[in-house]
Amino acid sequence: MSVIAPNFKLSEFIKSLLDNAFWGLLLLVLVGVPAVFMILFFIEMPVINGELLTPFLALTWLADPSRILPVVHAFMATDIFRVMAFPGFGFAALLAAATIFVERKMLAKLQLRVGPFYCGKFEGILQLMGDGLKLISKEIIIPAKADKPIFWAAPVLFVAAAASFVAFIPVAPGWVVADVDLGLLGVFAVIGFFPIITILSAWSANSKFPFIGGIRALFQMVSFEIPLILSLLGVVMLTGSLNLSEIAASQSSFPWIVFLPIGAIVFFITMLAELERIPFDLPEAESEIVAGWLTELSGMMYGLVQLGTYLKLYAFAGLFVVLFLGGWNGPMVVPPFPAEILTDGIVMGPVTAKIPGLPLFTQEMLNGALWFVLKTVAVIFFILLPRGVFPRIRIDMLLNLGWTKLIGLAFVNIFIALGLLYAGVLGPGGLQ
Repeated sequence: MSVIAPNFKLSEFIKSLLDNAFWGLLLLVLVGVPAVFMILFFIEMPVINGELLTPFLALTWLADPSRILPVVHAFMATDIFRVMAFPGFGFAALLAAATIFVERKMLAKLQLRVGPFYCGKFEGILQLMGDGLKLISKEIIIPAKADKPIFWAAPVLFVAAAASFVAFIPVAPGWVVADVDLGLLGVFAVIGFFPIITILSAWSANSKFPFIGGIRALFQMVSFEIPLILSLLGVVMLTGSLNLSEIAASQSSFPWIVFLPIGAIVFFITMLAELERIPFDLPEAESEIVAGWLTELSGMMYGLVQLGTYLKLYAFAGLFVVLFLGGWNGPMVVPPFPAEILTDGIVMGPVTAKIPGLPLFTQEMLNGALWFVLKTVAVIFFILLPRGVFPRIRIDMLLNLGWTKLIGLAFVNIFIALGLLYAGVLGPGGLQ
């Protein structure tokens, strides 16, 4: 026997549904359709059956759905798609969300903690969505004596710097947002912005604990950036290039970690320090200074910093894969596409006889992206693992490690690279 709430009115319920449908349709007409047209005008439209498709004719996919596939194929070749979807911000944000979920579950299982098992039925899968809605809906509280313009700008700048870092990471052959000749120098330039943003955010809060955390972050990042840069010089010497795509392509026979393991170890340790991960999480030490430079951030300002942090984590993991683990290189596991599809497309629909431009991705691209993602996920796992098993180290031990031991090991790695280069074993041409 069902029980209806006494305040329930069917007319009010139908009215709420109609209101939602009205506002949804209004937003679709006033925002959605103009946005689609703006994107279509920037796309190099395909030719279908000898006729150049225009943005206005593209909407005929409502009557002939087969027309939408060439438009999608053309859209995927634009810079907008690369920046917003793949391999740019959207792809990185998706991996960042998956990283947060895996980190929570892995740490809970390592430390035998009980978490939100039933939020979303399957392993608490909807907890991420709940946390996101919570951060969006929470009130943003600004300290009374804070420097408000800088305090507001710092989280946005942090996400922007992390997204710029992601733009340099090549995922597959030809699939990178910013494929520049001096890509590695661009990465160093972007990394240099993080200490500035951190100290500005800490200083602008005009609060004790954020300022202590900001000073710690500044000391930590500066002391570890030097060995981080030095650890990569060996790879640059052996490849003869600063272009990340060329560095990844140079490892088609073997990854550079085989010949430069010391450089890979130094880079991994400095990467943990740059990411402020345990055992190098002194800038956010919650048992000592509440949350460090993040203490006064609330609501979506804190959410933006967390998003930027995990984007930065993905970018560093991807950079490690590109520099030391061969990037997208790996055995061909993706089956080839049928020859008739590659030459003629597929037959679909009563109006359009054949659809050219299929498949949307090449076999090499899919195989490269698969290997890149698998390697990056493995590196992310090893970045997350120390949080569950290692304690936090003291600040004097941290600075001593960065300024003495890691710099010394980085120079040893450089000497090894020089020895391999001048002995003729390795070089820009590969294995001699």
